[in-house]
Formats: sequence, C-alpha cells, structure tokens
Amino acid sequence: MLLTPQPTPIQEIHDAAFDRAGVRLLIKRLDLVHPVISGNKWYKLKYNLITAREHGIDTLLSFGGAYSNHIHALAGVGAEYGFNTIGVIRGEQHNPLNPTLQFAADRGMRLSYLNRADYRRKGSAAMIERLKAEFGDFYLIPEGGTNALAVKGCAEIIADIDQPFDVIACACGTAGTLSGLIVGLQGDRHALGLAVLKGAGFLRDEVKDLLAASGSPQPDNWRIELDYHFGGYAKTRPELLDFIRRFEAAHAIPLEPVYTGKLMFGLYNLLAAGRFQSGQTVLALHSGGLQARVGCGV
Repeated sequence: MLLTPQPTPIQEIHDAAFDRAGVRLLIKRLDLVHPVISGNKWYKLKYNLITAREHGIDTLLSFGGAYSNHIHALAGVGAEYGFNTIGVIRGEQHNPLNPTLQFAADRGMRLSYLNRADYRRKGSAAMIERLKAEFGDFYLIPEGGTNALAVKGCAEIIADIDQPFDVIACACGTAGTLSGLIVGLQGDRHALGLAVLKGAGFLRDEVKDLLAASGSPQPDNWRIELDYHFGGYAKTRPELLDFIRRFEAAHAIPLEPVYTGKLMFGLYNLLAAGRFQSGQTVLALHSGGLQARVGCGV
C-alpha cells in the first residue's frame, strides 16, 4: 500500500495589513495533497491505514457528524485502498442524504446512525461491543481521526515544508493536527492552534495527553486561541462569510467556514491586536475540507 503525499505548494499572501506590520504570511496548501483525502486528513489516516493492513483488518469504522470532513475522507480512503468503511453518524437519518453523506455512500461506506445520547457514549466499551455485535470485527478510528497514530502522521507535515517560518498555525478541532505539528517541531519555533468549537479550553489537556501517548516531550512552544469559533463548531456569522469571500477574491485561495475560514480570520485579527512581531513569518496550514463549502453560503 503506497501512501506518498503529492507535493503541495506554499503560497505567500501579499496583503497591506501584513506588509504594514512587517509580518510575512504563507499558506501551506495541504488541500492539494489528494483530490479526496485532502489536507490534514491524509496525514491523520496514513498510519492508521498501515496498522489496519498489518493486522489483516479490512474494515474501518469511525464516527462523525452529517457534514464531517473525516467521514468524507474515510470513505475516499476505503474506495482507493480497498477497505470496507462504516460511518457512524451523529443524529437521525434524513433522506435525501446531504452531499457529504451521499459522497460517502457512493464510495461504498455503510452508514449507521446514533441518537445524540448514544453518540455521547460512542467511545465506551459497551458501545464498541454493541457495534462489533452489529458489524463484526473492525479497525476503530476515533472521531476526527485523532489518536497517537494521527499525531505521528501529522508530525511529518513539518518535514514537507521547505521554507523558513517562525509560527505555524492550524485550525483546531480535536487537537490531533496541532499535536502532530508540536511533535514535528521538536521544540523549535512555535505552533498556534485556533479552536473552531466553543468552550474548547479542554483542548489544552487533549494536546498534553496526545503528546504523552505519542511518547513526546511536553514542550511549551505552543498555544491555543479560543476566541474564533463564531458560536460553535460548524456555526458561522455574516462577518466570517464576508471575510471568506473577500479573501478568495483577493488571493484566489478557497476557504470554508468550519475550519480554514476561522483560521485565516483569526490570524488577521491577531495581527491587528499586535500578537505577531515585525520580522516574523507566519505559516498557515490549509487543512482542506472544502467539501464543507456546499450549502454554506460562501
């Protein structure tokens, strides 16, 4: 099973606000790493796929919401690399399927649904046993694809960057990508996560736990900003959508409002607040997920 990422470019953003501040802004276009398994999802899934194949398991099961980038990518993985896939979706089934779930079904993913109360128990031993009784043996990948193997994969993102930078920034949902970046930096330079869900202070402990599970030291060269969730996960506001439209018109780089739009909005806001120093280079990670643009009003 060959899992080699396509080379992805780094694009510089020329913007008067950054120029005045003496700060350079780059974007690593991980959205171009694979046509379906895009962005950080490719890196998160890499070692999980290798491990499943090494153990002779041909069925992957994971969890997600109805518009999950992870479910979308997992379905693409199954179709491309010969795995059966099962997506356990939060909430009730609705027909017709939305574009994300229709894509997954078209790629052969078996969709199952859990009501919200059961979904909150999705990681419990009792729930896993219930799913095994229903589906048989499977390789379990957590919601969002985040585990120690995902951290190992995301650590390799740093090696794929061929330009100098001082700060690398990413959108932060489950903390897996941020944790991988911290590991990859090996204490050098800084990692910045911008949380995309409300009440995300717990993500700081998640990072520490993921670093420990990965056998990594606990460096202090990272932080998480909590003020750019726009009301919560997958929620948006007119000013965010307006920013995305203006950014795309100026720089011809597509964003979406769940992750990358909030990331870039936050970086501009932090710049205005004087949080970056003159002479610094900030590299933003475009984590893909552009399938979320469908129906979002961008």
